[in-house]
Amino acid sequence: MATKTLTNDDFAKMDISQLQEQLGTSAEGLSHDEAAKRLTQYGTNTIQHGKRQSQLLSFLKNFTSMMAILLWVSGFIAMFAGMVELGIAIWAVNLINGCFSFWQEHAAQKATDSLRKMLPTFVQVTRDGKDMQINADDLVPGDVFAIQAGNAIPADARLTEVSSMQVDESALTGESVPTSKRSTYNHGEGQFAEKNIVYAGTVVTSGTATAIALSTGMQTEFGKIASLTQNEKQTASPLQQELNRLTRQLSLIAIMIGVVFFVLAIFFVHYPVAKSFIFALGMIVAFIPEGLLPTVTLSLAQGTQRMAKKHALLKQLNSVETLGETTVICSDKTGTLTQNQMTINNVWLPTRTYAVTGTGYVNNGHIQFGSKDFDATQDADLSRLLQIALLNNDTQVQAPATSQDTPKILGTPTEAALDILTAKAGLDKATVAKEMPRLAELPFDSDRKRMTTIHPTADGGRVIYTKGALDGMLSISDQILDGGNVRAMTEADRNEINHANEMYAAQGLRALAFAYREVGADSSTLPQDNKAISIDAAERHMIFVGLTIMADPPRPEIYDAVKKCHRANIRIIMVTGDSALTAKSVAVKIGLTSDKVRVITGDELNQMSDDQLREAVKGEVIFARVAPEHKFRIVSTCQANGDIVASTGDGVNDAPALKKADIGIAMGVTGTDVAKDAADMILTDDNFASIVAAIEEGRTVYSNLQKFLLYILNSNVPEAAPSVIFLFTRGLVPLPLTVMQILTVDLGTDMLPALGLGAEQSEPGIMDQPPRPRTAHLLNKSIIWKAFGLYGLVASVISTVAYFFVNKMNGWPGIALASNGDIYREATTMTLAAIVFCQIAAAINCRTQISSVFSIGIFSNHRIWWGIAFEVLLLACLIYIPFLQGLFNTAPLGVSEWIFLVVIPIPLFLLEELRKYLVRQHHAKQ
Repeated sequence: MATKTLTNDDFAKMDISQLQEQLGTSAEGLSHDEAAKRLTQYGTNTIQHGKRQSQLLSFLKNFTSMMAILLWVSGFIAMFAGMVELGIAIWAVNLINGCFSFWQEHAAQKATDSLRKMLPTFVQVTRDGKDMQINADDLVPGDVFAIQAGNAIPADARLTEVSSMQVDESALTGESVPTSKRSTYNHGEGQFAEKNIVYAGTVVTSGTATAIALSTGMQTEFGKIASLTQNEKQTASPLQQELNRLTRQLSLIAIMIGVVFFVLAIFFVHYPVAKSFIFALGMIVAFIPEGLLPTVTLSLAQGTQRMAKKHALLKQLNSVETLGETTVICSDKTGTLTQNQMTINNVWLPTRTYAVTGTGYVNNGHIQFGSKDFDATQDADLSRLLQIALLNNDTQVQAPATSQDTPKILGTPTEAALDILTAKAGLDKATVAKEMPRLAELPFDSDRKRMTTIHPTADGGRVIYTKGALDGMLSISDQILDGGNVRAMTEADRNEINHANEMYAAQGLRALAFAYREVGADSSTLPQDNKAISIDAAERHMIFVGLTIMADPPRPEIYDAVKKCHRANIRIIMVTGDSALTAKSVAVKIGLTSDKVRVITGDELNQMSDDQLREAVKGEVIFARVAPEHKFRIVSTCQANGDIVASTGDGVNDAPALKKADIGIAMGVTGTDVAKDAADMILTDDNFASIVAAIEEGRTVYSNLQKFLLYILNSNVPEAAPSVIFLFTRGLVPLPLTVMQILTVDLGTDMLPALGLGAEQSEPGIMDQPPRPRTAHLLNKSIIWKAFGLYGLVASVISTVAYFFVNKMNGWPGIALASNGDIYREATTMTLAAIVFCQIAAAINCRTQISSVFSIGIFSNHRIWWGIAFEVLLLACLIYIPFLQGLFNTAPLGVSEWIFLVVIPIPLFLLEELRKYLVRQHHAKQ
């Protein structure tokens, strides 16, 4: 291969044989061995994202925030005042907190990167003469591959066969009008204008083609442009903005409190300035939410990983918050609410119906059937319908690579069902396709809802085969095949056909119509050049043949998922291209709506004003026979009503609605590359139940953030209470807790249990609550009251009692409270230990907001208990290791003190369980 010295224009001018020789390939594609060699030579077919901030700069930024600078200055002042140990400790806090933040961000980035790897794009290639599906990352120059409407072009490539293809090249050219493509050379005007060349990063909007890859990865034109723009900028999500606001607010409050206490210490207690500053610094440190932002980031990352295990891949961590706010889901029917496993159970022909029995299945790359269900040769009409079903069909079956693998259907479930139908009738697809090869194709699109193929006939003429939705097929048919004879279609025929369709639709079944037209060799009604045949020229004066009736059963798990949504006050609006009767039947069957639901068709929607539509979407409604373009208007209208909308989609035309929705959800199995690129979330199983699971997880993540916030804030009150007591007794009660000991709580004992709360499972009843309003704040009145007025106040009382408990055991009130020495150190140690044991109870209590902790399993969160074990071990080290005793002003505790401490969490836990029980009873009465 000598591709590097040749331009795309050079490749465009070559004939196919020259091109194949130049690229070392053939119509049968590369061999597996050659593809492997080229993958090593050229690397993976990926576009490298912009350079991230260097690890060093990313590390250093964690030490330059407002609070970090405050702590650097405070440590310096402490050293200057002669308290070197305290200054070093404060700087150590800064260092450890910065390192912790960096580690958290790094862990979150790794989680995000791992999720990106779980979003592969596939491409259908020909290797060793066989069609197969591979990861687009493994595409190499010289590969022969197929592309169709909805695909993102995976590489710069030369087109060899083209059928009605148009490509959106706006990503490269900025031109929004799709460009028509052909297999012959025509340069056109401007850059990227070769008509037979397609470029990586562009999108197929219609048609199909076969192409040969010219360049991949960073060697593509798109890759070259990407290499020039390496800086990625991310905007803060609403949640990040709120957290930044919250951090600033708490920091400012802490500083203001510190200033007030600094002034009072000087003028009220008559402390020296240096000691007053250290005293105020203790108050500031007590109110700083250390580790809030990085811990939140990691919590979001853990949430996305849990969602991934439930088949919902989030492309951005920020989308987690929006999931918890979702109030409306605009959902497709086929494949999302249903299994997308079409099975044909009837073939309807004028005056007769064939029941199709038995189960077809895919085995070793071929469609198998147990017994021939009917003999198509005995019925000319049936034979014609089966021939259309077989030839007007792009679905293929990829044989498994190994005996452990399963065959893969390359195509749609509907066409796979047609393949199974024809196999049941004894037809061999390869044989029939060889006898009647495809001369031209007019691909399916969502506007006409039809697909047409053209084939040769034995007499030198051509036959046009069309399949599609019934309403569109009747509009182009003016004749009907009846008993092997063609006659004019009457109004009675149309009524009979529509009646049959409505009868099946009412049962939740789907009809697919078939028609044909034969054109003689000398006919002037169709251009002789097959590639020049237009839709209007082909799809007219058709002969209607019949219907296949197929069932797509609801997913088994959809019933519970729908019930969850109803309990959670999340409305589901079905938006489908299926008939009104079929849509309503399925919706009622799965409990989505009542039998009184309003069904609005696409035609009706076009006639509705915006105000009428706004009223309609507020109630029970289904949209049927709508085009994907209608979704954008439906989503926009719901948003105009104040709803937070999640919308599903899989096609090219779904992309605008997916981008418009608050959460765009693309199908990972059947979705096009365009839909996946536009979406915020991708379902790896195309299952509606996975959407509901993701919403539940989104609510859980937000709830866990509030639990984490409650936990870290509630210790602020008992940390500040000793200073308040010292201040208001004008120093008569020596400071029950030193600054070093406050740092111990904030930095050491609190951190791991707080992280454990970020990984808490869903609380029972979380889907029985209405969606969280977008105006809701992370730090709400309930958290403030519980943190400062309940948990914090109780812990303050207990820690203060613990301080006086030690003094009582050592002769107080008969003697004055010790302000230094062993008794004082033991008393401050007891205060510190009491706060830690109050935090043990808080960690357990914070696991649920209303439900009993027993309902989720008191030992189910191992991270919480490992965190508790760590803080008790750390406390023991501070109390009994001599070096740490001197550093943190601690002293050993006796048996009676430990009994006092161990008992603390038990009544706190039981009292909180009682409070939650009373709250649940109150809610139940309401």
